[in-house]
Amino acid sequence: MKKDKITIQGLEVFARHGVYPEENTLGQKFLINARLYTDTRKAGQTDCLEDSVNYGEVCLHMTEFMKNNTFRLLERAAERLAEELLLTWPSLESVDLEIQKPWAPIGLPLQTVSVDISRAWHTAYIALGSNMGDRQGYLNQAVRALNEHLHCRVIRVSDYLVTAPYGGVEQEDFLNGALELRTLLLPEELLCLLHTVEQDAHRERLIRWGPRTLDLDILLYDQLIFDSPDLHIPHVEMHLRDFVLAPLAQIAPYVRHPLTGQTVEQMLASLS
Repeated sequence: MKKDKITIQGLEVFARHGVYPEENTLGQKFLINARLYTDTRKAGQTDCLEDSVNYGEVCLHMTEFMKNNTFRLLERAAERLAEELLLTWPSLESVDLEIQKPWAPIGLPLQTVSVDISRAWHTAYIALGSNMGDRQGYLNQAVRALNEHLHCRVIRVSDYLVTAPYGGVEQEDFLNGALELRTLLLPEELLCLLHTVEQDAHRERLIRWGPRTLDLDILLYDQLIFDSPDLHIPHVEMHLRDFVLAPLAQIAPYVRHPLTGQTVEQMLASLS
């Protein structure tokens, strides 16, 4: 199903971006093309501007942003502007953004150079666990840290469930939960953030499946299938762990595993 979009084409801005000092001083013309993906259904029914994204305000905001900031690279300008739009207009799901730099000063005949990027909000599901010290305090600390991060919004949090330890290591019972996260971070960036939050809770990785103050795992990220040496999405053992599926089923019972097609509720039932 195609997404609704609002298109802005050829917005002219005089700004000071470039590698050369004179570009940052004298300035030059830039052209901005933007496609704003948002649900226009309500605005189409009510005919009210308040139910849509006001493209006039978006154009003014982009103009002021480009004028009030200076970046060496077009890549940086595009990245920051896309982020600014997504953070300022909550109803935006994603943006396609192109910044053109006509007659870039490279000493050769060149009509224009541009950077064209796509950025979006993503939905991730995170498992939380703790079996040392103030277990509930550590889980609450993690939820708070994620929600306070500029590029994250915590949407739902499950109950915290007491569960038996997994993996055969003798230790205290765990307190486990799950949360739904809306984020602008890419998977490996999100993993880095989770590791930082764990470190702030004094997490030590000494024994596999051993006791820990805080354990945070990415279970799902949109419908992405992703494998790297440090990260696997979906989580490779989520379908085998009732302590993961039980809290996840509270907040996302009908979300499907991208490989098996089973819902969280179905995976939990199969373990029972």
